[in-house]
Amino acid sequence: MTQKRLFLLTDGPPSFLEITKFRDIQEVKVTSAPFLIRIPSLRIHTCSRPEVFEANLKTETELWNLDPQYMTQALTNVLLMDAVMGCLQTQRSISAAAKLAYFDQIKHEVPMMVPRITAETLKHKINPSVDLAEPQTVHVLLYTPGQLTCKDSQWEMNPKLWVALSGGRIVVFDAASWSLLQDCIQVGESQVTCMMGVVHNQVWIGSQDSVIYIFDTNTMTCNKQLTEHRSEVTALSVDTKHEHNSQYAYSCSSDGTILQWNSSGLTVKRQFLLTCDRLSSVQVHDGVLWCCCTGCIVELKKSGTPQRRIALPEDLQSMSNSFSCFIVIPERGQLWTGCADSADLFLWHINNHKHPFKRISLPGISGITCMIQVKNQIWVGCRGRHGVGGQCDGQLRSQVLVVDLDSFTVTKELQAHSDSIQTLCSAEDRYVLSGSARQDGRIAIWRVE
Repeated sequence: MTQKRLFLLTDGPPSFLEITKFRDIQEVKVTSAPFLIRIPSLRIHTCSRPEVFEANLKTETELWNLDPQYMTQALTNVLLMDAVMGCLQTQRSISAAAKLAYFDQIKHEVPMMVPRITAETLKHKINPSVDLAEPQTVHVLLYTPGQLTCKDSQWEMNPKLWVALSGGRIVVFDAASWSLLQDCIQVGESQVTCMMGVVHNQVWIGSQDSVIYIFDTNTMTCNKQLTEHRSEVTALSVDTKHEHNSQYAYSCSSDGTILQWNSSGLTVKRQFLLTCDRLSSVQVHDGVLWCCCTGCIVELKKSGTPQRRIALPEDLQSMSNSFSCFIVIPERGQLWTGCADSADLFLWHINNHKHPFKRISLPGISGITCMIQVKNQIWVGCRGRHGVGGQCDGQLRSQVLVVDLDSFTVTKELQAHSDSIQTLCSAEDRYVLSGSARQDGRIAIWRVE
């Protein structure tokens, strides 16, 4: 494959067959050849010739075609291989050219047997650190919807994916084509900790420097800074009951401060102070605040006073463990919690919080880092163990697990990251996006059933 044409290289004599030019391709299908053994085959329909080109394929076990960086590297190396072979037809030049076969080299270095469920669910992978010297951790992801039906074409825009990397660096992708829109937006000098889309085309970005930065989604520029917090901003939230037209937004910081904002006037309406070791996140459901602290989940009354406190399960309290994430599902009366150093999900009844009513053991993980609810599913980001998924290369393999809300069972184990999952976000309940730590540094885009 070159940048314009597709060739078939035949065994034996040094000859080739031009299959087609890319501009002539009408349809590409992966089907099964009509043999006793169902062999995958590639069928290409073109407008330049009436017959269909069909070739048998080896088993598809890799996902390189979903990662543009791999494909770009492979195309570059095809040109290099051609140049090396053209210099001199000797065994030495053939050996040198073989080392440039990018996919073969990866396959020999790291066997990449991909489970069928992963291959079917994974839509795309992108590398937000492609122009940097080394991969960076994907700390936070945010999807903002587009305005494709706007009458004024000047303001029509595609949906965007906002990606927070290390050191206050943010990159923005077009979420319709997954192409890069903005390669570097610098948000202060400290680490971005949270992002949230708000009405009036705003994106709020919280930072370790205690500032909330307000960005315009159209121009991708910072219009205002909110400086009322005195310590690291750890989370941002809106009331889920009025998520798309809420006039109030909430922010919290590690010292236990919770601020309620008028999202249009950008002024503080109310302030609460929760006494705890560290306040890591907050969620709001019909005016009720749920707060995640190191060793407990706290529900606050509308007045700001604690109403109930849910502590770590007894068997985890002596292990220096902590809550890492939680989800409140008011219509089911349930609270789902995950812990940083436990492979179990704990489910609680909101009105009976002394003991969890359900404990779900998750396979092949050492801890839970993040969770989101999408439709009738809970998507769980995990920190993996060495050797998960049949790997024997000593690398850490982390999974995204999908749990059914009704049966409380794991329905999917998805493997596309070689470092712990740091963040999850939903794209209009059609896709879930996962971002990983720096050893992998990639974003995976998953289809939602």
